[in-house]
Amino acid sequence: MITQKNLLNVFNVTTRAIFNIALVALLIGLLVSVGRTLMELGLAFSQPTVRLGLKDLVTNILSLVVVLELVRAFVDYFEYDRIRAEILVEVAVIFVLREMMLGLFSGDIKGIDVLLWSAGILALMGARALAVAFTYSKSKTT
Repeated sequence: MITQKNLLNVFNVTTRAIFNIALVALLIGLLVSVGRTLMELGLAFSQPTVRLGLKDLVTNILSLVVVLELVRAFVDYFEYDRIRAEILVEVAVIFVLREMMLGLFSGDIKGIDVLLWSAGILALMGARALAVAFTYSKSKTT
């Protein structure tokens, strides 16, 4: 007979299996990306200018940081059996910082745009502070 408890167990097992597969895929992608970045390190020195040589290297390293934060979010799920809002906000902050740094490095972000990007990062940091201040805790009734 199908009961709610059995369905919940199937859901939990399925969710853990999917998160495990996603975590393995992220780790493999991270290892491949690190390997490719190390192989492309020689190309950074062969470019005609330092700026051209470092542009791809900086982009790859910042992308690795974002993927590393995603891996941390998945690992955190296994520790707490939920995805914490503060970790997701940290991933968003890292991603926005990456985009801002790449925009500054390429010269696409200038003037008032820097102020707007900084305000967005400040708003995300405020969201993280709120997520830390008002953490979710399962209340155990005995």
